[in-house]
Amino acid sequence: MTTTVPLTAETVAAAQRRTRRVLMVGQVLAGLGMGSTLSIGAILAAQISGSPAFSGMAATMSTLGAALAAVPLARLARRSGRAPALATGAVTAALGAVLAMASAGIGSFPLLLLGILLIGTGTAVNLQSRFAAADLSAPATRGRDLSLVVWATTVGAVSGPNLIGPGESLGAVLGLPELSGPFLFTVLAQCLAAALYLVGLRPDPLALAAAWQDEQDRATAAEAARSGVAAPVPAGLSEDRAGVRLALLSIALSHATMVAVMAMTPVHLTDHGASLVIVGFTISLHIAGMYALAPLFGILSDRLGRRPTILLGQGMLLASLVMTGFGAESEGWVVAGLIFLGLGWSASTVAGSALLTESAAPARRPIVQGRSDLLMSGSGAVGGALAGPLLAGLGYSGLSFVTMALVGVVLSALIVSPRGVRPANRG
Repeated sequence: MTTTVPLTAETVAAAQRRTRRVLMVGQVLAGLGMGSTLSIGAILAAQISGSPAFSGMAATMSTLGAALAAVPLARLARRSGRAPALATGAVTAALGAVLAMASAGIGSFPLLLLGILLIGTGTAVNLQSRFAAADLSAPATRGRDLSLVVWATTVGAVSGPNLIGPGESLGAVLGLPELSGPFLFTVLAQCLAAALYLVGLRPDPLALAAAWQDEQDRATAAEAARSGVAAPVPAGLSEDRAGVRLALLSIALSHATMVAVMAMTPVHLTDHGASLVIVGFTISLHIAGMYALAPLFGILSDRLGRRPTILLGQGMLLASLVMTGFGAESEGWVVAGLIFLGLGWSASTVAGSALLTESAAPARRPIVQGRSDLLMSGSGAVGGALAGPLLAGLGYSGLSFVTMALVGVVLSALIVSPRGVRPANRG
């Protein structure tokens, strides 16, 4: 992984601006392509399998696909650069959509599960994109740059589900099997995103960041030699392990908290007589909370620090669980709780991702980021799987109160975790 771009502060800053724009457009395309697949995938799973009990397998396989792809894509990024890794993930997701369409035609449930598993790779690409946005960022704007890419997900997340109807109409015109039309948008959007990454991410941000770090390390060593002092440990090799552990924990457990409560909210609301309109409105506000204010939390993490912003996020998660726990019988409190649940997730994820990026040694940063995405997806899958039995046994209030333990773990880690000493660490 090499770069021939002249290494100056100006060229690096220009490359960062271009990278951020490309990644934001890529997130919009990916969101448009992924937005309808889970909903239509659940319906298709129930139809092909012949039982509604298997409808949840769509979300399970998609989450598993994201988890399985996280580390391989990170290793590919480390070896060949961000562009090949992101493009490979997008093409894999497109292939998954093709398999899902084929499964609808031949009525194969295993083929559908395989297709949705591969579509989940698109989620891994989305997660890796936020880290790619921080490869060339200055410490003072790292949180903002990362959060803008997270924010761009809003467009696809909100618009994607609305493509189910047009997708079905297009599929009917083309003579495709019922319920397979929306996957056409996934194929098109992911292929466009792959082409965008390969063309737009030049020079590759990860390669340029490594070269720029090496240049700075050499300049620091030369200055130390002229001054007659011992050369410091190159910044490219230094790591704040306490910061890495705190970031991994806060990202994973915040995601588990969010998924556990969010996944059971529609079930709870409908069981208590809420209309599908109220359910849809609640989830829409929750998604808006997750993504729409991400830039605000990115700016806060740059100005206040990563740890205070993570603390703010955990406070909002705790407030959310108090609302849903004590106000479980009130639609208003549940709606408010889901909004705070999204906001708390956003603050914790944005600040935690920025802390992870600057705490990990640049030489092994992509691998650490890949492990974070693996833990994030895996914890979400476990949280969602355990939420059902907890809801059945303890009710929605009990689920909320039990989930408070995850917030408590992160708060405890914030208290006991030592602060890093690396100059770039603003946390």
